[in-house]
Amino acid sequence: MAKVKKHTKACPECGGYNFVEDPSRGEVVCSKCGLVMEESMIDTSQEWRAFDTEQMSRRARAGAPLTFTKHDKGLTTEIGKGIGELYKVPSKKRAQYYRLTKWHKRLIKSKDRNLSFALSELQRIVSFLSLSHSAHERIARYYEQVVNKGLVRGRSIESVVAALTYAVSREMGSPRTLDEIAEASGEDKREIGRTYRYISRELKIRILPADPTSYVPRFCSMLGLSDRVQAKTIEILKKAKKFDITSGKGPTGVAAAAIYIGCVLLGEKRTQREVADTTNITEVTIRNRYQELVKKLGIEEEIEKKSKEE
Repeated sequence: MAKVKKHTKACPECGGYNFVEDPSRGEVVCSKCGLVMEESMIDTSQEWRAFDTEQMSRRARAGAPLTFTKHDKGLTTEIGKGIGELYKVPSKKRAQYYRLTKWHKRLIKSKDRNLSFALSELQRIVSFLSLSHSAHERIARYYEQVVNKGLVRGRSIESVVAALTYAVSREMGSPRTLDEIAEASGEDKREIGRTYRYISRELKIRILPADPTSYVPRFCSMLGLSDRVQAKTIEILKKAKKFDITSGKGPTGVAAAAIYIGCVLLGEKRTQREVADTTNITEVTIRNRYQELVKKLGIEEEIEKKSKEE
């Protein structure tokens, strides 16, 4: 409800001092000449609460938030959903309804069709890889930039979505390996790598080399290891980084080898084969990284002693 209040500041048009505050519009208006003195004011009154669905729908002041994960940002303008809607229309109007639906689909721009397909594919990959909602939003935002710049032309939509997923997962500190991305998307690993390099260059996405420690929590969880092993592995990797052992080596191989060393030192037995199968890294790679870490960190005797005890 509008309230009339007297202000110390005069109206610049008529010189009046009486103003009407309209909280529903967020405006302050001069009561004499109608000049809008303030607009888009923030409502500082008490927030409402809802205790059931009916109250929530009655008191709702806005719709769902805009999201980049939908091709139309969530502002859907669809005539009916599915063939079932056709039979809710009176029989005389069904032909007209069918024509409207058909032409509505035909008039959608090619960009919207591209985004609709790509974002449904992205939804599947994000779900498969268990990525966060913030990562999902960022990938969708990047994909729209890619479409606007015409970078998709000549490449498959699936490979572009997979490449952006790989880039963003690394950028946000929850990296997934190229093998995992390839398995989730069904695309060739080399094609994803090529697309990733091209798109990151064009969009100027600067991604630093992956840190082996960022793979440790997920790998330990997949192997069913305790927090003690995880902490010990991170400690080993920090020492290895200090002695410059990890530079030039694949981060996943180094992380897997450090996890295996942590298992041996803390008595949580896992074979190299188990670690290799779970992390999707070859046994040879784990063995080579393991030997390098043990030798350069000077823990050969400790490892040998623990192995004999077991």
